[in-house]
Amino acid sequence: MFFFTFCIVQSQVFAQQIDTLKVGNFNEITIMGHQAPGGMDRMPDVKDNTIYTGKKSEVIRLDKINADLSTNNTRQVFAKVPGMSIWENDGSGIQAGVAARGLSPNRSWEFNVRQNGYDISSESFGYPEAYYTPPMEALEKIEVVRGSASLQFGPQFGGLLNYRIKKANPTQPISFETQQTVGSYGLFNTYNALGGNYKKFSFYGFLHHRAANGWRENSEYSIHTGYLSASFQVNEKIKIEGEYTKMNYTSQQPGGLTDEYFKQNPRTSQRDRNWFGAPFSVASVMFSYDITPNLRFHIKTFVTLAERNSVGFTKAININDTINASTLEYNARQVDRDYYKNYGAEMRMSANYTLFKQENTLAGGIRMYQGNTRRNQAGIGTTGHDFDLTLTQEAYGRALEFGTTNYAAFAENIFRIGKRVKIVPGVRFEYITNNSEGYINTTTEGKLPMNERKRQILLYGVGGEFALTRKTKVYSNYSLAYRPVTFSELTPSATTEVIDPNLKDASGFNADFGYRGSIKNYLNFDIGGFYLQYNDRIGTITLNNAPFKTNIGTSVSTGLESYIELDVIKMFNEQSKLGSFSVYASNALIQATYVKWENPSIANDPSKSIEDKRVENAPEYIHRFGATYTLNGFSITGQMSSVGEVFTDATNTTIANATGTNGLLEAYNVIDVALHFKFMEHYNLKAGVNNLSDEKYATRRAGGYPGPGMMPGNGRTYFVSFGGYF
Repeated sequence: MFFFTFCIVQSQVFAQQIDTLKVGNFNEITIMGHQAPGGMDRMPDVKDNTIYTGKKSEVIRLDKINADLSTNNTRQVFAKVPGMSIWENDGSGIQAGVAARGLSPNRSWEFNVRQNGYDISSESFGYPEAYYTPPMEALEKIEVVRGSASLQFGPQFGGLLNYRIKKANPTQPISFETQQTVGSYGLFNTYNALGGNYKKFSFYGFLHHRAANGWRENSEYSIHTGYLSASFQVNEKIKIEGEYTKMNYTSQQPGGLTDEYFKQNPRTSQRDRNWFGAPFSVASVMFSYDITPNLRFHIKTFVTLAERNSVGFTKAININDTINASTLEYNARQVDRDYYKNYGAEMRMSANYTLFKQENTLAGGIRMYQGNTRRNQAGIGTTGHDFDLTLTQEAYGRALEFGTTNYAAFAENIFRIGKRVKIVPGVRFEYITNNSEGYINTTTEGKLPMNERKRQILLYGVGGEFALTRKTKVYSNYSLAYRPVTFSELTPSATTEVIDPNLKDASGFNADFGYRGSIKNYLNFDIGGFYLQYNDRIGTITLNNAPFKTNIGTSVSTGLESYIELDVIKMFNEQSKLGSFSVYASNALIQATYVKWENPSIANDPSKSIEDKRVENAPEYIHRFGATYTLNGFSITGQMSSVGEVFTDATNTTIANATGTNGLLEAYNVIDVALHFKFMEHYNLKAGVNNLSDEKYATRRAGGYPGPGMMPGNGRTYFVSFGGYF
């Protein structure tokens, strides 16, 4: 299939001629014309005053795919994004853990995660984990831009992950959408949205609730999310928009498993008193001004107020949580609480101008950000079972406060050379200040001095495209990236741990190239390779018989990524009454290894080196295959995900330890089936089976929450959903 499709693409390259129309100024408009199959698009050259030319990007149109949106099933939603590795231990869909190119999927922290263009992570630099994921039923699309997004959106190695929420139907004064879902293990999901337009004013809002007992024992959850957006078109040039999101949930944490427990029954749980919750609120206001048809400006401000709360028995999973013989009660649980208060603003501007009779585009802006994190840990909680954050002793065992100040300026420019070539150089300057203070235990020795780190960093890159035909092109990009030392790396995790005073930020670069495009409405493809170098990775080693946190070395990830989707019926007859039958293959081959080992303790013992070892959490292959048949209002999709084995530590431990926190995770294959039937114009019926073959598998191991131990993925589940749009 691959070579057959590739030959079709090659023949079209030589058969078609480039469109000779002059380049226009439609940089903010995506003109679809016909659509290639599969619900997968790519970002236009310029959108929202941001340049995407030459960057590897994917746009997932949620209304064009069959997937279990009721539980935010990321395995299905991101299936056509090649190389997307996913942690699947969170069957509730509350948190998405995704990554690409051999990076860690931990709460998507290697991506710059946004909603409608503004930050939604806990703290952009010091703690870039995303505890909130919007309900997929609320999304119009998801935008993914790989590592080259570092110049426009921040320095993360992974790139950009942006959730775009729906807007009001512009053709109706009032519109209503509802979707009601039931499923396995007590699943109930309800999504209800209302939108409207009146003269220059429009609004859209939704209320969402999802609850279930969970596939594993002790994994019940309940989540509530509300959202409201409003916009006012002051005149044909000026628009003001505002948004507010409120989310709250409680989630019982079944804990990890030892490998022996997993083999016996992955649904079991050794913890029934562990809970997690993360109240989340974010608001945004945007002012946009189209000064002229060629000069556009907008400024977006946002504020995040959020928490991360957990209570539970946190000992290793091979230690039973039992009643204390002396007190005749359970042991007191540990309470950990984080409070996040972040403010930010981004101003962006784009300008079209003529140089040497060619129309070019300059886009850039500035960013200001202030983050504050208050972290209270190791509190002595109650002996009960419920989600109770009450302390039985006044002081926390650890109390820390972190602050981040960030200013950035960035710019990219599209230089058009003739009708086929676009070159895009770019630059970004970052100023970051981190500070921390507090104590790691209540003794005199546990108090930490005020610590402040300042840095000024210059990033640069260059990308480009060469149009082979009007709808196919070759693209390439190179850009620097970096990862500041996070809050957890700045402070010791135990009183015996020592932090390297010369701890450095991680740095490196992304490079990719590829060939992408579409042929009429039956073929969609993107085939390419990548190279990612990650310098000064941070880890913990043993030095002088004590844990020592330092920069351990350099890793390199190389590989091939390909997405090909072919509509077999439309390839032969675009007007066929037989419907549509599209097949796709999303493949990634990844070689992620440590190439340099900077452990100062190995001078006399090179056997400790991890050079040439595989990077943890990086599978060597990720293959996803699927097919969709559509006829009139009915469609059905089947897909298979095949993911290679992964090591969970840098030393490539194969045999799991007694607590299940280290060791090899085996390769696995998961099959999903989903169908969608639209009838009477406004109504729909959806249903599906996740993990049809009931595969036993695990995608991660955890050293702390939500473990510790091996974290199983969900077994077979089903859902049935009914809804409508009016």
